[in-house]
Formats: sequence, structure tokens, C-alpha cells
Amino acid sequence: MKTLLQGFIVIGLLAINTAYGQDLLTYQLPPEEIIELVDAPATPSINISPQNDRILILDNPGLPVIEDLAAEELRLAGIRFDPRTNGRSRSWYNTGMTLTDIDGQRPREVSGLPAEPRISNISWSPDGRHVAFLHTTDTGIGLWVLDVATAEASPLSHPVVNDVLGNAFNWVSDSKTIIYTAVNEHRGDPPTRPFVAGGPLIQESIGRRAAVRTFQDLLQDPYDEAIFDYYATSQLYKTDLEGNAEKIWDPAVIWSFQVSPDGNYIRVTTLEKPYSYIVPFSRFSHRYKIIDIDGLPVRTIANIPVTEEIPQGFGATREGVRSLSWRNDAPATLYWVKALDGGDPAIEADYRDQVFFLEAPFQQEPEAGFRTNYRFSGITWGTDNLALINEFWRPTRMARLSKFDPENPAAGTTLLHERSVEDRYGDPGNIQTIPNEYGRRVLMFDDTGRNLFLVGQGASPEGNRPFIDLYDIDSGETTRLWRSASPYYEQPIRITDPELRLAITRREAREQHPNFYLRDLGDGTLTQVTDFPDPFPQLRSLHKDMIHYTREDGIPLSGELFLPPGFEPGTDDPLPTILWAYPREFLTTDGAGQVTGSPYTYTRLGATSIVILATQGYAVLNNASFPVVAGDSGEPNDTFVEQLVANGEAAISTLVEMGVTDPERVGVSGHSYGAFMTANLVTHSDIFTAGVARSGAYNRTLTPFGFQLEERTYWQAPEVYNAMSPFMHAHNMDVPLLLIPGADDNNAGTFPMQSERYYDALRGHGATVRLVMLPHESHGYRARESVLHMHWEWLEWFNRYLKDI
Repeated sequence: MKTLLQGFIVIGLLAINTAYGQDLLTYQLPPEEIIELVDAPATPSINISPQNDRILILDNPGLPVIEDLAAEELRLAGIRFDPRTNGRSRSWYNTGMTLTDIDGQRPREVSGLPAEPRISNISWSPDGRHVAFLHTTDTGIGLWVLDVATAEASPLSHPVVNDVLGNAFNWVSDSKTIIYTAVNEHRGDPPTRPFVAGGPLIQESIGRRAAVRTFQDLLQDPYDEAIFDYYATSQLYKTDLEGNAEKIWDPAVIWSFQVSPDGNYIRVTTLEKPYSYIVPFSRFSHRYKIIDIDGLPVRTIANIPVTEEIPQGFGATREGVRSLSWRNDAPATLYWVKALDGGDPAIEADYRDQVFFLEAPFQQEPEAGFRTNYRFSGITWGTDNLALINEFWRPTRMARLSKFDPENPAAGTTLLHERSVEDRYGDPGNIQTIPNEYGRRVLMFDDTGRNLFLVGQGASPEGNRPFIDLYDIDSGETTRLWRSASPYYEQPIRITDPELRLAITRREAREQHPNFYLRDLGDGTLTQVTDFPDPFPQLRSLHKDMIHYTREDGIPLSGELFLPPGFEPGTDDPLPTILWAYPREFLTTDGAGQVTGSPYTYTRLGATSIVILATQGYAVLNNASFPVVAGDSGEPNDTFVEQLVANGEAAISTLVEMGVTDPERVGVSGHSYGAFMTANLVTHSDIFTAGVARSGAYNRTLTPFGFQLEERTYWQAPEVYNAMSPFMHAHNMDVPLLLIPGADDNNAGTFPMQSERYYDALRGHGATVRLVMLPHESHGYRARESVLHMHWEWLEWFNRYLKDI
């Protein structure tokens, strides 16, 4: 019997030795050196307890095989799920657990796990004594619990958990009770599609605007609605830690639920008819309800109609109640937001949103609280008299942080700082939080009770240098406690003791694989917590540099340069070179020119990384800066193509001057929007010899109501859409181009038809082009067979049209 790597796949292509056609090809293998890198063991991840006294080390699996991706999945209402398990399809799982103390001592492998663990949704109890998680079998999902004291896991339920819509379980604050969603035990067999249609499918719009972006996997007919209801319907159960469960709420299509901090109430959000065929389930009609912990009804907060009509533009939102949640610092107080401008960013308004509050027992009228100048984007709760509110206005990329008094929310807010999110150098960092008595996260103060903690990436002209600061919220002054220093890149993971000033960090260097450490911020001492081995020792012979260069209009650019072992620029002959990038839109040149990344990071490769080709004799410029900056019109995409070419020219001329690159042998590659970039570069410039575009969109008329950060519609800016679309210029493309999409791509805008139609257009104009459809793959590629074949295609294409010319 043939193995999967010998099994057949169909690839539509311009065959190697023929003018055009389809080849039947087996999955191919790249050189052994690449196979070893793809198969390198995955580094474990960690999960720290709420009390910061223990660490759960989680084993991560390697790549799945193609049979896993070929399993049946349903694609409905904007999501994909496995009908056998009632959970999301293509999920990532952990495969093992080990408990240690916070300093890495006393490692204890967790016992009692099933023979083949597929662990997900890991959640510590508020008191840190237990860990709940889901285990997925071939026929369902079960709720499990780990006793931290004994390091033993055991099941709490049969495999009946319903995780189709997510949010499968919640801890109650007593740390002894869990609420979870279960499959309706009386649902029977799934509906069957009628053999003969009962009539036409009709959609009608009479004088209303429903301009929505491109979505995948939507409902299409009444049968889709019935099958979605069948699998998405669940019922709420309450269980103790011995597995004694009772049903507390009857079957409904439960989108999400959240237990109140005091454990006495549950906020339940249910999906309601009618559904929509043009938007995903997150915009269906839904109802916010409050029930008590035993399932008895308390109050309906709001009924939200289906949201097909949202005003155009960034900063737009729907009307009515949204972002409904519990105050983390109060026993049972709800808050939510409503738009004051009709959700329309085009309307001039001093205030965009207003926050409302409602305390238990929820019978009174809601209290109107403060208003926001920008769109509401979250609250960080603290004390009775202090909480922080975040606002964001996407059209200008401006963010605000303010404080307010939760005891008097109508008194308004006090601005703490405002900045452009494009200004990474000016980012003050993120406010740190700590669990309170309910197990909910609130503001973390130092031992004086006056200062908060800030943790940031520390972007700078020399690269990222993460930091920890103290922040005096009254004066606005900051005090630096620690900053990552060369030759290491060290990133704070969590402040574990604000009084002793201890933190868990992740520390690495160019030649040092990342591991976790316990850092004393006072005296600088380090205690190594983990000792994960280097999965890529063979990459240590690669040369890596962060290079800096300037675009012709003066914008600073940068990228990570990888060179093959032993190569000496200026001494050895220049190399064939591959450029990998992803374009980013900016409103300002200051933001566009800021450096990202760090020169001191370890080279940890994803299985599909372009850097792997540096082992095959190529120079690789990875993550090259490709900013697209707004001009006088204020719209970056008005000169999209010209700026792409300018970015490419700046990178190549720099590499040629360094003695690294042969200018006649330069390739370009990218994924998603990077694939779109690749197709434009090989169409509109003569600086690249070959291109490889993965999972891209090439005809912007197929995304007519906007894409990426373009908020204009096709009918408002047809010249921009046409100029940016490689499909419209297929007759001008004469550079060999390899197109690799996933045959089941679910990403909005990059559905496989984009690649198929672009291939047809290029073939029709006599271009050298190859289309490789990876079976069962979505937007990113996961199966080992697919990833290895992708590397084979990549290497064969660049060898033929770049390296060997």
C-alpha cells in the first residue's frame, strides 16, 4: 500500500516540458537538509499559575499528516468545524504536560492523561489548585481536570462538550465549580439535504445598503441553517470537580457565556433567527440574557438584530448594545457600550461611544457612564476609585489611555496619554494586571500602592529592547526598572511578584536557543527555569545580520539578511538572492521608517519559512521593510505599486553594494498580502528574475468593498483597484511566477479562485507560470506532506529560473 508521500495530487500548471496542461504528480520531497529542519521538534510552551508559584510546561506536536486535514469538516456561518467532535476543525493541540515550581524545580510529569492526548483550552482555577482543559477524541470533546498537588489528570465529563462556537467552559470563582456547554443529548440524527430543491433561493435588498467585505463559508440555504443549528445548539451544565454534573439551561444556540465574578450569575449570549447569508455568525441576530447560577432567568439585557448594514469606513460599528461584560473588580456589575454617532465614522462628533453600567439584581435602569472621544476598545479594572479606559480611532491610527472613577463613572475621564499606534518608538508599554479574589485580572500596583507596571517591546533605531517600567499614574512619570541589553534579546512574560520585583522572562541570543528565566529586577540575578534544547543546531553556521538602508525618498528601511555557511561578501562571487516581505500601510513617514525586530534573536524557523532556503546556497533578505505611505491625498494605496518598486530597488541596490547579491539573479516571494506584493513586483518592475506567490489575491474587483487598510470601495476608487490588481496587467507580466494556494483557503479575499483566474489570465498571455493547488490546505499550510512539497516547488522554481541561469 502506498504511503501518503507516494499518493497522488493533481496540480494545475504549465508543465515543465510542455506548453501547458495538467500534470498528475506525487508529493515530492526537498533535500534531506530541509526535511530535517521541517521535522525539528517543536519547543514546549509554558502556562503560569494565577498565584505565580507554578508553571505548566506544555508539549507541542509536530506537523499533522494529510489524513488529518482530509477529515470531514463543515463550513457554515463563517466557521469550519468537525461534525464528529463538535469542535473546530484544524485545531492545534498540546500533547503532554509537566508541572514545575516557578523557579523550574521539582518537575513532575502529569499522569492520568489519555494515551494520545489532544489538549486544548487550558485554564487554571482561580485558586491555582486545579487546571481544567479539553481533550479531543475521534468522536467528541471531553472536559478534564488536573489536580496540581498530585499532578494527576482525570476526566470530568464524557466526550459531550460542544465547542463549535468556542467558549466551551468557565470556572466559577469558588474554584470548585465549572460551567460548560454540552451537546443536546436529544438532538437525534443530523438533517439530510433534500434530493430535490423545493424552490429557488432568493435574496432581495430594497433600497438598503449592505456593503460588506468578502467572507468565506457562509450559509447558503435553509438546509445550511438547519445543519448549523444542529451542531451549534448546546445546553449549559454545572459540574463539581468529581464530575457530578447537572443541566442548568435548556438547549439553545449559545454563542458565548461568562460567569459573574462572585459566581452567582451567568451572562449568556444566544444566536437568534433570522440568520444571514452574507455575513458570518458573529453578525447574526443575538440576545444578551442574565440567568442565575442555577439557570433561572433574571433579565434580558438586549436583543440585537442581524448586522448586515454597517456604515462604511474604519471606525464604523453597529448600533445598540455591544461589548457587554462583567466588571472584574465588582461582585456582579455589567457594563456595555453604545455608539453615540450611529456607528458612522463619517459623522462629525465630539463623542463616539458611551459606557453603561448595571448592578445586580439588574432590575433598575442602567446607569449612563462616561463618553469616549474615539471608539471604545476596552477597560482595565483596578480599585473602587480607579480604572483605565482604552480608546482607538482607526482612520487616524490614534490611541488614548484615560482613567476614571468606577464609583462615579458619569464624572468623565482624565486623559493620561495619546499617541499614534504607528509610533512604535513612543509606545509606553502595556499596563500589567494581577488576579484578584475573584480570579479576574485587575491593575497591578507596586508595594507603595501608587505605581503601576508597564511592559513594552522597546522599539528603537537599534531594534527592539523590551523593558519594564514603574508608572506613577498621578504624575505621569516613569522609572525604568530593567531593559533588555545586547547581546541578548529578553522579553518579559509576567511580573510574578510586584513587591519583590520578580519576573519570568524569555531570553535568547543569536547562538542561544530561547529559554525561560526568573529575573530579579532589583539585583539583576537570573535563575534559569527551563532548559529546552536547540532544535536547529545546523542553522548556527548561517550568518545573520540586521541591515539598514534608505529608500530613494529618504524613508529608512531594514531587514534580516541570512547568508549560507562560509560565504564572504566581496570575496566570493555574489549570490542568487530571495527577498521575502509583507507590505504595511502607514499614514506617516516617521512611522514607516521605524525599525522592527532585533539583531539579537535566535533563528527559530517556522516550517514554511523562506530562511530555510539559505541552506541551499541562497542569500535571503527576510522580513524586508515594505512600507506604503500616504501621500498628500492621505491614502497610501494611491501610489501602492510605485512604492513597492521603490522598496525593492532600495533593498537590491544595498545588497549589490555589499557584494552579497548578483543583480541578475534576484527572486521575490511572499504569503497572502505578500503574494499580492510579489505579483505586482514581477509585473511592474524589471528588478526580479523569478517570483513565488503563496495564498494571494490578485484581482481586487473581487474584494470590492475594501481590503487590508483600504476603506474605499471599488466604485469610489476604480483606478486604484485596477492599478493595484496584477490580474488587470497580466498581459505585461513576463517573469516566471509560481502560484501556490491552499485548495481550501478560508481567508477573506484569498479564496482559491483568485489564484485560478490569475493563472488562466497569465497562461492566456503566454507567461511562464505554474499553479500548485495544495489539497485540503487552508490559508496557511499544515500537513507535513504539503509543507515538504511546497519547499520542493520553491526550490525547484528558484533553482531553474534564478540559481542556474
